[in-house]
Amino acid sequence: MRILIIEDEIIIAQFIEREIQENLTAKTQIALGSEEALAAIRNFQPHLVLCDIELNGTVDGIDLMHQLKKPLDFELVFVTAYQSKRVIDRAYGLNPANYVIKPLDENRLYAGVLPVVKKIRLSAQQQPDKFRQWLTQSLTAMELTVLRLIARGKTTKEIADTLYLSPNTIKNHRHHICRKLDLDEGYNTLLRWALENYSLICME
Repeated sequence: MRILIIEDEIIIAQFIEREIQENLTAKTQIALGSEEALAAIRNFQPHLVLCDIELNGTVDGIDLMHQLKKPLDFELVFVTAYQSKRVIDRAYGLNPANYVIKPLDENRLYAGVLPVVKKIRLSAQQQPDKFRQWLTQSLTAMELTVLRLIARGKTTKEIADTLYLSPNTIKNHRHHICRKLDLDEGYNTLLRWALENYSLICME
């Protein structure tokens, strides 16, 4: 998943980027102003944009988003110090997925962004080509191989024997896969997820 952060205060932008990288599996990019943002949207092709409303200059975050072709081809979360009726009215037509209110902290940011990330991932699962593209972008080649073997019902030991690796190495791969897929570890959660998505995972 690709997440673009549009924020003209570098310290805040770096805080957001750090929290995303520590808590979610995503490629991130920072744009410090409207011109950078337009170029990044075109070249980075984000799945999710976190956009500060109060950008310095003649164009604020809402104006910037209104410049783009509708409907937007990414999910939009506005970051703002003010969630007033006026702000909501100005954002009408953009259909933002959420608002995150400043001052930011880890919990507030995570609560505002995580539901949108889950929505994007669910949507991708319902579109096979996009789902497979998302998987290949999110997991390493070895993690994909391990996931396919899990989907085929192989145990950790069997996977280790097949790949000539230690069981502990496979356990580490399983841990990273669960983290990247936002799955709880335990109760065969990863196995159930792999079986539910077998046709998508195992189609080469």
